[in-house]
Amino acid sequence: MPQPPKIVFLDAASLSDLPAFDRFRELGHFVTYDYSTQDEVATRAADAQVIITNKLQIDAEVIGQLPDLKLICIAATGTNNVDHDAAEARSIPVRNVAGYSTDSVAQLTLTAYFTVAMDLLHLNESVYNGEYSKARDFTMWRHPFHELNEKRFGVIGLGAIGTRVAELAAAYGAEVVYHSISGSDHDVPYARLELDELLETADVVSLHCALSDETRDLLAYPQLQRMKSSAYLINMARGGIVVEADLARAIDAREIAGAAVDTFTTEPLPDHHPYLSVEKREHLLLTPHVAWASVEARTRLIDGIIQNIREGW
Repeated sequence: MPQPPKIVFLDAASLSDLPAFDRFRELGHFVTYDYSTQDEVATRAADAQVIITNKLQIDAEVIGQLPDLKLICIAATGTNNVDHDAAEARSIPVRNVAGYSTDSVAQLTLTAYFTVAMDLLHLNESVYNGEYSKARDFTMWRHPFHELNEKRFGVIGLGAIGTRVAELAAAYGAEVVYHSISGSDHDVPYARLELDELLETADVVSLHCALSDETRDLLAYPQLQRMKSSAYLINMARGGIVVEADLARAIDAREIAGAAVDTFTTEPLPDHHPYLSVEKREHLLLTPHVAWASVEARTRLIDGIIQNIREGW
């Protein structure tokens, strides 16, 4: 009878709090670490048949140090942290999990937009700090806000997440338009626009494209200047799609009304990052790469990894 495989999860901190996490132990000899440094990968996975990682680099050198390795599982959608040529040379499958976070990311996209556009953090604080208690009227606000109904909502990247965001925006009555990075049409009831037209006419610009050579620095200062001064930018995709210093500058210059950002070029965010120097923080909502991480999404991710292991090698 074959021995159960040794399975090593090298950076499990974002999943290990879930009840479903214990199901990994049903698959074999399961060893888990909340965090691993790059230098610890080869040692910790030395005799593993299966390794699971989210962010760690599994390059040719690492693969060469793991003679027992049979399967690489990525606890994410992207697999650019793996040297695919080195894995293929050893006939080691590399398996990811796609589609698990669609609803979670879409949910935060709309939530973040409403939070920054309606100045909700300030309004909440104004109640707790007593400002509302001292108000002369029954209602108060700092900045007028608008309904999403009949506004133009521009989606850049109409994949699974972009499509779900478009559906939610349309449910609010927005006029949804999209820009396709590849230039292809989608079978959807939304108009496809060239990038410049989308930027110039949309009231909300929401990024949902992958980071690639084509999309890196897609939105720099000249593109941000094309946007309406009343428009909002939402980035739930990848930090590198936007030139971050340019976005900070555009917000302070009031080129746009505001932005909500959940992903950054360097994560965690460095303490000297230009976003942290924005003068009027109420115009820039920052969240710590959490859009993907609902309990349901993370549970679906665990289910997908387990299925990838059960498929064998």
